[in-house]
Amino acid sequence: MWSLEYPLELSEPIHDSAAAGRYLETLINFEQRPELMRERLSLAPIRALLDRLGNPDHGLSVIHVAGSKGKGSTCLFAEAALASAGRRTGVFTSPHIHRWTERFRLMGAEVEGDVLARAVNQLRPQLEWLRENDPANAPTFFDATTAAALLIFAEAGLDYAILEVGLGGRLDSTNAVSPRVTCITSIELEHTDKLGNTLAEIAAEKAGIIKPGTPCVMGRLPEEAEAVVHARAHELAAPLIRLGHDFESLTPSGLAVLGRHQLDNAAVALQAVAQLADPNVSEQAARLGIKVVTLPGRIEVVSEDPWIVVDGAHTDQSARMLAEVVRTRAADPGTLLLSVSRDKNLDAIFEALLPLFNHVVTTEADTHRSFSANELAAKIIALRPEADVHAIADPLEAAAFAREKTRPGDALVAAGSIYLAAAARERWSTDSRCKGQDSR
Repeated sequence: MWSLEYPLELSEPIHDSAAAGRYLETLINFEQRPELMRERLSLAPIRALLDRLGNPDHGLSVIHVAGSKGKGSTCLFAEAALASAGRRTGVFTSPHIHRWTERFRLMGAEVEGDVLARAVNQLRPQLEWLRENDPANAPTFFDATTAAALLIFAEAGLDYAILEVGLGGRLDSTNAVSPRVTCITSIELEHTDKLGNTLAEIAAEKAGIIKPGTPCVMGRLPEEAEAVVHARAHELAAPLIRLGHDFESLTPSGLAVLGRHQLDNAAVALQAVAQLADPNVSEQAARLGIKVVTLPGRIEVVSEDPWIVVDGAHTDQSARMLAEVVRTRAADPGTLLLSVSRDKNLDAIFEALLPLFNHVVTTEADTHRSFSANELAAKIIALRPEADVHAIADPLEAAAFAREKTRPGDALVAAGSIYLAAAARERWSTDSRCKGQDSR
């Protein structure tokens, strides 16, 4: 049974996104309390909540996207492909970078604050009824945000809703829906304390989103993980469409974003859209749509000179992809602003990124989960005693310090955490020397 140590009421009215966010944060939050993840044994809480809300998901045509990396990008590529053909879309992703409303998108833009507030006002009495009368099915933070998204999408009269799995897949709140298409973008060792210690165990959690007879589009997976996904799809008679077998990656000329991995993500998105078999969505329109996609916080260039990049890279694969881009774009070693959560593969991130930078500023982007700035700095110094390393706990102060060290012609990269990407974007977007950055 959930431990109800959060307040059941919020004294202020929910009239905007900030108040909605404060209310949602009173719920049990796996993002901030990962030790509770193992307690969740079923999807009963989200299903109980959706039942009380009249099952807003039942009228939605859903693309459901899981993966260790690339799932958020794939969602945005699919959104753009469908929008280019004139289809009405909604997208639910997490976490947000700056504002709560970023998690919920309608027709290519984040929702207005009053839209989120209205959804949370609808949720609130049902949430509190369940917490008081059926505590075994007390909804969590992610149950509530998922339900809010489904309410918003149902009200908007969409053609398609695109849902990003928050964590894993099998027991993720978004898995309460019945999708038209599922996607598994990538699988690597991540969140091992919650999802399992092997690629096969993690793949089993991701493959939990596959539904009977429903097409599943699969990205490039390690052999061990692919075998698990293939077996699950076969068991459920779900057609499995595999990148590198049934369709190919895109060419670099087809996208405006950086990173070879995004060519795979875009290809998975296009194939997911194709599986919808919508006669109103041509391949030409879909391909035109993805060409203009921008991906905030994903190898995002916020200044060309100095070359300043923010990226949420926090896994082995994403760190390697970022390193590949840095090697091709930055002539000289520059400054790395780094924060890493304790459940990440620190050695792999170090191996990919540390050789590329002479200066490193360590910080703590997520006070609940990050290595301390001093601990991270000590580990780096042990590996690279010749490096110039500074530890600054506050991420905004660390971003400001790193920016001050950066001169024209230098490279500055923030990596290791989506929360750090948010802090760096916030700090550097107010710097007049970073021309053309949009803090949205």
